[in-house]
Amino acid sequence: MSRREAAHELGIHETTAKEWDSGVRRTKNGRIYPDGRRIDYTSGVITLTPPTGIPGPVVIPRLAALEKPLNPRFLSLQDRERIADLRSKGVPVRKIARELGRPASTISRELARNSHRDGKYYAYAAQRTATARRPRPKDSKLVTHKRLRKYVKKKLLRRWSPEQISQKLIKKFPHDAEMRVSPETIYQALYFQARGGLKREVQAALRTGRTRRKPHKDPQQRQSRFVDPMVMISDRPPEVEDRAVPGHWEGDLITGAHNQSAIGTLVERTTRYVMLVHLPGDHTAETVRDALITTMSTLPEHLRGSLTWDQGAEMAGHKTFTLATDMQVYFCDPASPWQRGSNENTNGLLRQYFEKGTDLSVYGPEDLEHVAQELNGRPRKTLDWDTPAERLRDLLMTT
Repeated sequence: MSRREAAHELGIHETTAKEWDSGVRRTKNGRIYPDGRRIDYTSGVITLTPPTGIPGPVVIPRLAALEKPLNPRFLSLQDRERIADLRSKGVPVRKIARELGRPASTISRELARNSHRDGKYYAYAAQRTATARRPRPKDSKLVTHKRLRKYVKKKLLRRWSPEQISQKLIKKFPHDAEMRVSPETIYQALYFQARGGLKREVQAALRTGRTRRKPHKDPQQRQSRFVDPMVMISDRPPEVEDRAVPGHWEGDLITGAHNQSAIGTLVERTTRYVMLVHLPGDHTAETVRDALITTMSTLPEHLRGSLTWDQGAEMAGHKTFTLATDMQVYFCDPASPWQRGSNENTNGLLRQYFEKGTDLSVYGPEDLEHVAQELNGRPRKTLDWDTPAERLRDLLMTT
């Protein structure tokens, strides 16, 4: 009888009959082939076992995983084929690296990790090995390396930071590659105790005292804290940035005890001339706006160019300030005090007169004027040892 007739006689599909003839055996979720291949259709994984000639069992990921494109920094199947070709010709590691445009260490590690047990390098076998190693998550190094975990735990109990532990391991065990762990791995071990392998009580050693990570917002996704849209410092004209044109100011507040009192500080970017703004009662947006308008109105028009400020809530009235003084307000990026460097430096100098933690409301306008005069009378290295007062005087005399 033909196979089709025999299959019909037995009431089975012709494909099943063909598999029986070929020695293929079906399992609940896959098939077992005569050459030792076992396919699991549920997971999509192929397992090779003898007699294929490959020491096994070796788990081979599905074909899609083997061919999945990765970031260019990872070796591709084509790269591995090139390595295998050059290696078979006896080309040195460094020359192979130059051919592929890779560091020599990348080729050296590839050969060490993914060569066959017989010492030879096969491109497809190396690709399968690398792909099988790729899936995540893996056990943390602090789970699998007891000696390393013991050292890390000991230092955490002595209140060392993860970075201190990581760097000390390099110095203490310079030739032991197993005694290496990154600060991030230690943090992961503490914040995800089940994965990390460090007991929960060790978390108390963290200086923050937190048992989980505090999420941080992306600065690009921050919502504006003001109703009126801000003009950012990136839109500030170049002549302001290079201090070529006078009349552009940087501003901020220094606050007193419990943030209850404050003094406004203004610094002219070209001359470093300082003006202090009296805020006797509070430092709400309305109070700061009105005080700045009053202070800036004392300046000649050509010295009222622009004002750069941080994104403090006290500048919520920036639009009204601009309309009253014709001075555009530019806002710094979040957590970027260096964008108002002259003002930050001046605030440090002012702490010689107004110590942190003191009540600033006790100082009157005359006190602030006296301090400003002293600062404006100090020679500055950045002004070639002229004083801000002298530079402003020269500026007023020539305009």
